[in-house]
Amino acid sequence: MVTNRRSDPLTRNAIQLLELLVGFDSVSRNPNLPIIALIEDYLDECGISSTRIYSPDKKKCNLLARIGPEEEGGIILSGHTDVVPVDGQDWKS
Repeated sequence: MVTNRRSDPLTRNAIQLLELLVGFDSVSRNPNLPIIALIEDYLDECGISSTRIYSPDKKKCNLLARIGPEEEGGIILSGHTDVVPVDGQDWKS
């Protein structure tokens, strides 16, 4: 039986979350606090606590979240909340 993946609730939720995330102006020269707040809220709704680690000027931060036991041998997922600006670059594709 073939199913429509977009009708699957998990897929729908993932698409909605991705739409929210890519909607932020996340060029690296800008503060990232709005996107961090969205991610914090999402994690909180999932019962996952997180901690902000601020830059010296408090305009940006990293977000540290831990799932599972605090012991050696875990796995880290590290991502970026920003993109590199392309101003003044002659991109064709």
